[in-house]
Amino acid sequence: MITKSYKTKGTCSREIELSIDDNGIIQDVKFVGGCSGNTQGVSALVKGRKAADVANILRGIKCGDKATSCPDQLASALDELVAEKNL
Repeated sequence: MITKSYKTKGTCSREIELSIDDNGIIQDVKFVGGCSGNTQGVSALVKGRKAADVANILRGIKCGDKATSCPDQLASALDELVAEKNL
């Protein structure tokens, strides 16, 4: 199991805690801060999916007039983790 704590930038959430297994499958995602219902929904939807696939789907999503969003920040966190671990 590989875990990471990612400090978000430009969103209401402050941090994302995530874990993936050695095959790159997301096991858990928790947002610290942000819109509770939305972040819980995103977390539930991504569990059990390949980190690289989820990052590709979520990358570039914006929140209102912000340049990023909680899903986009999750994509950035997953990109970093996948690159760090060569998954």
